[in-house]
Amino acid sequence: MTFGLQTAAYIAASVLFILALGGLSGQESAKRAVWYGIVGMAIAIIATVAAPGVGLSTWLIGALVIGAVLGAAVASRVEMTGMPQLVAMLHSFVGLAAVLIGINSDLAPGDLAGAERIIHEAEIFLGVFIGAVTFTGSIIAYGKLAGRIGGKALILPGRHVWNVAMVLASLVLMALYMQGAGSWTLYAMTLIAFVLGAHLVMAIGGADMPVVVSMLNSYSGWAAAATGFLLGNDLLIVTGALVGSSGAILSYIMCRAMNRQFLSVILGGFGAAKGPAMEITGEMVAIDTEGVAAVLNDADSVIIIPGYGMAVAQAQQSVSELTRKLRAKGKNVRFAIHPVAGRLPGHMNVLLAEAKVPYDIVLEMDEINEDFPQTDVAIVIGSNDIVNPAAQEDPNSPIAGMPVLECWKAKMVIVSKRGSGTGYSGIENPLFYKENCRMFYGDAKKSLDALLPLIA
Repeated sequence: MTFGLQTAAYIAASVLFILALGGLSGQESAKRAVWYGIVGMAIAIIATVAAPGVGLSTWLIGALVIGAVLGAAVASRVEMTGMPQLVAMLHSFVGLAAVLIGINSDLAPGDLAGAERIIHEAEIFLGVFIGAVTFTGSIIAYGKLAGRIGGKALILPGRHVWNVAMVLASLVLMALYMQGAGSWTLYAMTLIAFVLGAHLVMAIGGADMPVVVSMLNSYSGWAAAATGFLLGNDLLIVTGALVGSSGAILSYIMCRAMNRQFLSVILGGFGAAKGPAMEITGEMVAIDTEGVAAVLNDADSVIIIPGYGMAVAQAQQSVSELTRKLRAKGKNVRFAIHPVAGRLPGHMNVLLAEAKVPYDIVLEMDEINEDFPQTDVAIVIGSNDIVNPAAQEDPNSPIAGMPVLECWKAKMVIVSKRGSGTGYSGIENPLFYKENCRMFYGDAKKSLDALLPLIA
């Protein structure tokens, strides 16, 4: 393959990646967008492997085959509930790749002098720094999402001072590295960046993990872009910039939806309690399957609020069937989606689309929040923080000021929940104690399956 043909292939792949990102903005076009991305990546790999000076060695073929097999095996086995963890783990791979490529470039610097050498060394240092932060940050995010690390924020005394000190130390090591102090400065910075990435994510509470995953996505993009500059690969620069900028924009949008400061996401240490929690009065009142059926049969308007519990129970098909039966009876059924419902941006939208729920009745928080006072029944399925009135009523709550779905304003609220414990973030929810709320205990799928025959 000539350089001209490779450039044309890279341009085609870049266009397909842009079309893929654009198509992912809507549920109707998402499937087509995924295929754009798949074809674009296939073109990129073929153009890179067939480029002048790149030989198909046994090592390269073996790496491609092993990677393809492992990727297919993991993708086919991961449930939707495990997608957030998988995404976090994939981000760590991008970060580790940036670190290894940077170190390899340091070991084999080539014949560079003057401004070219300075630029090359800066590219190495920045690529390794961003990659190292992304790697350990993503590992911690994976652990928190998978439940292997506690969801509570780890708030160390003077944490911001430590973060600033590690960044300043890295800058000093960068200056020494570019003055020819030796490779030890690069390795020392790598260790510091590993610690920095882990500390930043450990300081973030479980309620804010969707934003963290999005931010790590941005970090992985910038790490890829830095690696592209290092290798002189235009396609890697373009795709890295696309991923980095789109991830940053999504993080900013999600921060606005959660009333968080964007800088707080970068520095870590948000999502922690600000003081003693407000005292909750009242008691939880349970309701059985027959009671839920009676409430729904009498209702004219229903809003369903899905959360991570629905994903864990794999209840989306049951929810879809319940929706179909209620709509067949002439009831107005809609879905309310919070921007950070689940543990990944768009998590609930994907589950509902998979269950064939009509797109036009799936509404975002801003589109439906004002309709709760005119709604007969709000059904909460496996959600906690996104329907927590403490965000508005308790200034000391970790989620104080966060916009939430105001389902408690409906005439009746039914909460499908496994037990009476707190959610993933460990924050108590006053909603469960309100007079118009009833607790529908049990596994969401089993509970809904038992409910369906009673909807007549």
